[in-house]
Amino acid sequence: MSVLQEIRERASKLGKTIVLPEGTEPRIIKAASMATQAGVAKIILLGDPQEIESKSDGADLTGVTIIDHLKSDKIDHYANELYELRKNKGMTLDKAYETLKDPLYFGTMMVKQDDADGMAAGSINATADVLRPALQIIKTAPGIKVVSSVFVIELPDSRFGKNGTLIYGDCGVNPDPDAEELAAIAVSTAITAKQVAGMEPVVALLSFSTKGSATHPRVDKVIKATKLAQQMAPQFLFDGELQGDAALVESVGKLKCPDSPVAGRANVLIFPDLDSGNIAYKLTQRLAGAQAVGPICQGLAKPVNDLSRGCSSEDVVNAVAITAVQAEI
Repeated sequence: MSVLQEIRERASKLGKTIVLPEGTEPRIIKAASMATQAGVAKIILLGDPQEIESKSDGADLTGVTIIDHLKSDKIDHYANELYELRKNKGMTLDKAYETLKDPLYFGTMMVKQDDADGMAAGSINATADVLRPALQIIKTAPGIKVVSSVFVIELPDSRFGKNGTLIYGDCGVNPDPDAEELAAIAVSTAITAKQVAGMEPVVALLSFSTKGSATHPRVDKVIKATKLAQQMAPQFLFDGELQGDAALVESVGKLKCPDSPVAGRANVLIFPDLDSGNIAYKLTQRLAGAQAVGPICQGLAKPVNDLSRGCSSEDVVNAVAITAVQAEI
């Protein structure tokens, strides 16, 4: 059974409620039906019920809750809560009502107020638009400096990672993290690997250098981040700086750094910047025929996940399952 199948099975036993604020998007409507019929989670769609019905293309929405957020009886409560949360940032009550017309903000308030366990959005919205209300309303988890993202990579070649499964981070949020931020990303990704993917994380912080084979400020950043991650989460295995082959290939790892507890057996790869992370996951997906599930957001106090704007309905169901599992943690 693949890691993704395991996540779906775990989600189906939890009975979590996930809000999908882009409720009038046809892919989202189909995904709501699929997730509900498969028992992955209870689904709330936000949007005008008649518009959702007109775009459903015959999808069975039995069991799906549809809420017109513009007419919700929770709007007064949410507006007052949003005002209290953001009044020190210039929020007024009138502005709170106006802000909640945006379904992304309304859905985030549902999660904040425990009317939903998590949210997934991004099929028709940019990452920044999805994460902005989450950062303003839900905020980061205690002890976590940055919100970041990971992809679960399922390779046809089972030699690498956990039977062909690897976790890549950060591939979608932070363009150029400093050493402290990179360490936080490494720790968050290790936690995601263990708690969401069910893997015992073996974490390689990647570079173009392995253990001093090159010198550069970019290498220094990875070395510092590795030390910080080891201090922050000593229960996990971290090592760096490591090149990709040293991290993944046993023979190369033994040759380049025989004393490393990670080299040659890494299942979690931490990229030094968004360029390398984003490029790597897309190349892995296309050239290796891998399935890339994500981006999975991590570091928030409650789960909000960002969908790719090119996502399929199946991708959305996977995101719903992951969000449900995160909500249990």
